Amino acid sequence: MRIGELARRTGVSERMLRYYEQEGLLQPARTDSGYRDYGNAEVQAAQRIRMLSAAGLKIETIRILLPCILDNQPRFEPCKEVRAALRQEVEKLDERLRDLGESRQIVASFLIGVEADSGCRLKQQA
Repeated sequence: MRIGELARRTGVSERMLRYYEQEGLLQPARTDSGYRDYGNAEVQAAQRIRMLSAAGLKIETIRILLPCILDNQPRFEPCKEVRAALRQEVEKLDERLRDLGESRQIVASFLIGVEADSGCRLKQQA
């Protein structure tokens, strides 16, 4: 199948499919005239890449995990690198969550201050 059909079947844009190929994540066959010829293996790989990307994983981590995925669920063969890569991603997410929690507290305190100031101003104007 051509790239347009693969894009329709997987929900991944043609541009991203070309990027995945450039990054070595997809390896379609080529026709005699040089066109990409995608098969079922590329459909599955593109769906898996999409799933991993939706989880917030970067290409470097996807490159490690992709060969170990058993199906379109988060189930893996026991690849050595999988545990370390996933542990590192969880640590990154935990750090981002801590940062977001701190940001939320700051913004919430600003909101409390603004609401308190608004109440004072309304009382003063009355």
